[in-house]
Amino acid sequence: MRRFAAFLCWLWLLIGAAGPASAGAKLPYSYFRVGSAVDVTRTGLQGGTVLMGGGTDVDAAFVWMSNRGVNGDFLVIRATGTDAYNPYIKGLCPGVNSVATLIIPTITAANDARVATIIRNAEAIWIAGGDQSNYLNYWKGTAVQGALQEQINKGVPIGGTSAGMNVLTQFIYAAQASQGVTSSQALADPFNRYMSFDRNFVTAPHLGGMISDPHFVTRDRMGRDLAFLGRLYLLGWSTLNPPRGVSIDEQTALLIDETGKGTVVGSGLVYFLQAPGAPQVCSSKKPLTYRNIAVYRIGPGDTFNLDAWTGVGGDSYTVSAVAGVLESTQDNGNIY
Repeated sequence: MRRFAAFLCWLWLLIGAAGPASAGAKLPYSYFRVGSAVDVTRTGLQGGTVLMGGGTDVDAAFVWMSNRGVNGDFLVIRATGTDAYNPYIKGLCPGVNSVATLIIPTITAANDARVATIIRNAEAIWIAGGDQSNYLNYWKGTAVQGALQEQINKGVPIGGTSAGMNVLTQFIYAAQASQGVTSSQALADPFNRYMSFDRNFVTAPHLGGMISDPHFVTRDRMGRDLAFLGRLYLLGWSTLNPPRGVSIDEQTALLIDETGKGTVVGSGLVYFLQAPGAPQVCSSKKPLTYRNIAVYRIGPGDTFNLDAWTGVGGDSYTVSAVAGVLESTQDNGNIY
């Protein structure tokens, strides 16, 4: 019965996508699908989360998610863009039942019952890159947010790259201004107009109390991440520990299994930041001083347990912001 209903839903969507002449009204979302037109129901799903740092996608992450989704229906969601992920994922994971892209560009689309149904029928969900402010402005408080949380609670693997990664941790750099904040801007004034935060878009296992940042080394984001931690401390959102950060470079992904162990795949590095407590100076129009942020850095094949906050195979050091200037305890003074 579920397969027949899913086929009818797919057929209706296909007819609707043909345009107003055939459907009577344009759909508020776009839906593209390759593989089987009929959804399957899989048992034995293994939950997990992928945090990917943007840039060129990491093939191994999609294979890992597909396997955990028992080669069911793989869904990509985004607010803008194309269906380019469909052939890419299908080529990497030829055994999946289907790969589909769902473009949800408005609050109206995010509250459409058909959109929620499509999300609930997926066995793996990927949030594409783009602009996290769109995801927060269009999807938070809607049926999309509810359906995503239901799927996470069911053990459906979920992942995201760049902006899609940003919204998976509990705390989020919301990027609500006209441009993203740079490290120099954040260090000079951690309350500048480009600093905006949100929280609790989804509750993914093992990612509570954390903020994430992609494109980390490529875009020189250490300074802004220290400012993020300082601001989060002052907001008082992190109740169990001082705020923590997970920062990932491009062409790199962290695969987090159901035990909280994250394994690095790709070609770059992953950084885990732990604030020691309150910042020394974190106020409007004053340079940031925040000393002794603990950093643990791991590379491909290394692991880190996000619950225990301990890693294997990595390097430890501390970074400080002193009157807006970064310092490091590494021998060469390198902050990365």
